[in-house]
Amino acid sequence: MNLLVAFLGCGLGTLVGVLPGLGPTSAVALLFPISLWLPPATGLIALGAIYYGAMYGGSTTAILLNIPGEISSIPACIEGFPLTKKGRAGPALVICAVVSFMGGILALLGLAFFAPPLANIALTFGPHEYFALMVFSLTCVAGLSGKLIMRGLAVACLGLFISLVGSEPGIGVFRLTFGLNVLLRGFDVISAAVGLFGIAEVLVGISEEKKVIVRGKIGKLMPSPREWSLAVKAGFRGSLLGTMLGLLPGVVPSIASFISYSLEKKFAKERATIGTGAGTIEGIAGPEAANNAAAVSGFIPLMALGIPTGPVLALVLAALLVHGIVPGPLMFTTYRTLAATVIASFFIGNLILVILNVPLVGIWVRLAMIPYNILAPIIIGLCLLGAYCIRNTTFDLWVAVGFGFLGCIMKRHNLPTAPFFLGFILGDPLELHFRQVAAIGPLVTLIQRPISLALLVASAILAVAFTIFKERDNAVVSSFKE
Repeated sequence: MNLLVAFLGCGLGTLVGVLPGLGPTSAVALLFPISLWLPPATGLIALGAIYYGAMYGGSTTAILLNIPGEISSIPACIEGFPLTKKGRAGPALVICAVVSFMGGILALLGLAFFAPPLANIALTFGPHEYFALMVFSLTCVAGLSGKLIMRGLAVACLGLFISLVGSEPGIGVFRLTFGLNVLLRGFDVISAAVGLFGIAEVLVGISEEKKVIVRGKIGKLMPSPREWSLAVKAGFRGSLLGTMLGLLPGVVPSIASFISYSLEKKFAKERATIGTGAGTIEGIAGPEAANNAAAVSGFIPLMALGIPTGPVLALVLAALLVHGIVPGPLMFTTYRTLAATVIASFFIGNLILVILNVPLVGIWVRLAMIPYNILAPIIIGLCLLGAYCIRNTTFDLWVAVGFGFLGCIMKRHNLPTAPFFLGFILGDPLELHFRQVAAIGPLVTLIQRPISLALLVASAILAVAFTIFKERDNAVVSSFKE
């Protein structure tokens, strides 16, 4: 069953990932309700397979159609599409699959060997440390808004406020229900996720439909020996970089992809031609390996500490909480079998990506060329079906639609949705730990305990660091677009 789910997850994730405008976040959100019908281990396997399947799918359309499935595929557009016009798309696609496998395997080694010791450290955590850890997590994800860090923090607080609707944790008092019975249980996290990331993305994509101007050729699939040599070296560099960056909360795979691309322009053998429009294998291999490595290694802080490093892993965190599993130190003690199953499935899933996607390249390209006015109603229908099937109430449909319009408005006004959603799902546990801290003693104890103090100080430092980093990142992206 788990093997079948991994196979289908990779296929479905790639399918959604190749559609213009729908990246990994949309893929996971769209298929999120399906995973909740499965046992916890199988559901987590499905989400993981969908995630890195969608990560790979974005590079396919980037290379063949010059349409990045997501922001991390921009380097593949710059270096891959010129190769497509030369009839060398086949080797580029094969190399993408192989280096993505390399990056995933290296990150899995980190997940297997570094996550358990990290979880053992977390066993010493009490309410003070967990409260500070959640503040740290919110700050990290809010930091993805970069120089608009205050907007990120503001929407995170908005998510925390919306999480107050319903029953008060630990007490059972109802609040902000306005006398409506449908609000007694609050807003369902699945309906909110489907609307915020699935429906909202489609609504934005309808008005930003992209048309194919140049259609390249796939050509022969196998790279030359020289291309293999360049790709393996660049892939190894990208894998190491992506694995290390993926450990840092708030560093999403797209950031790892950009940094890797910048490093290849300095250390690659063909660095003189990278970014000139000539098309280079190293310029594809490094960022793609870093992209996939960061995606997989992001599960290390999620499983060991319960910190999601981005919106996709925030959805995975929500799925675990729905199943009654709290990520953290218990993942490698009480849920040891679950953790081991997931790690093994990620290895198999990366192998499936290599076997599955290369023969299906032609099909993915044809799907990516379907007009958005045909795809949009199908995707929205699937989103609404997923939202309804969880609790079988029409109220959840309205919640999904409402969060969809909210997400669309936020995207149009450059407001980040990831901090909002993380604030929404962490609202109850954050409040519970805060109540426990207040019950134990004065709040000043938060800065008297070394770990909680360190986490709170780190939150402040990262807020400043992300602002500086994003300004540089925006400059890099602007140069890519030019």
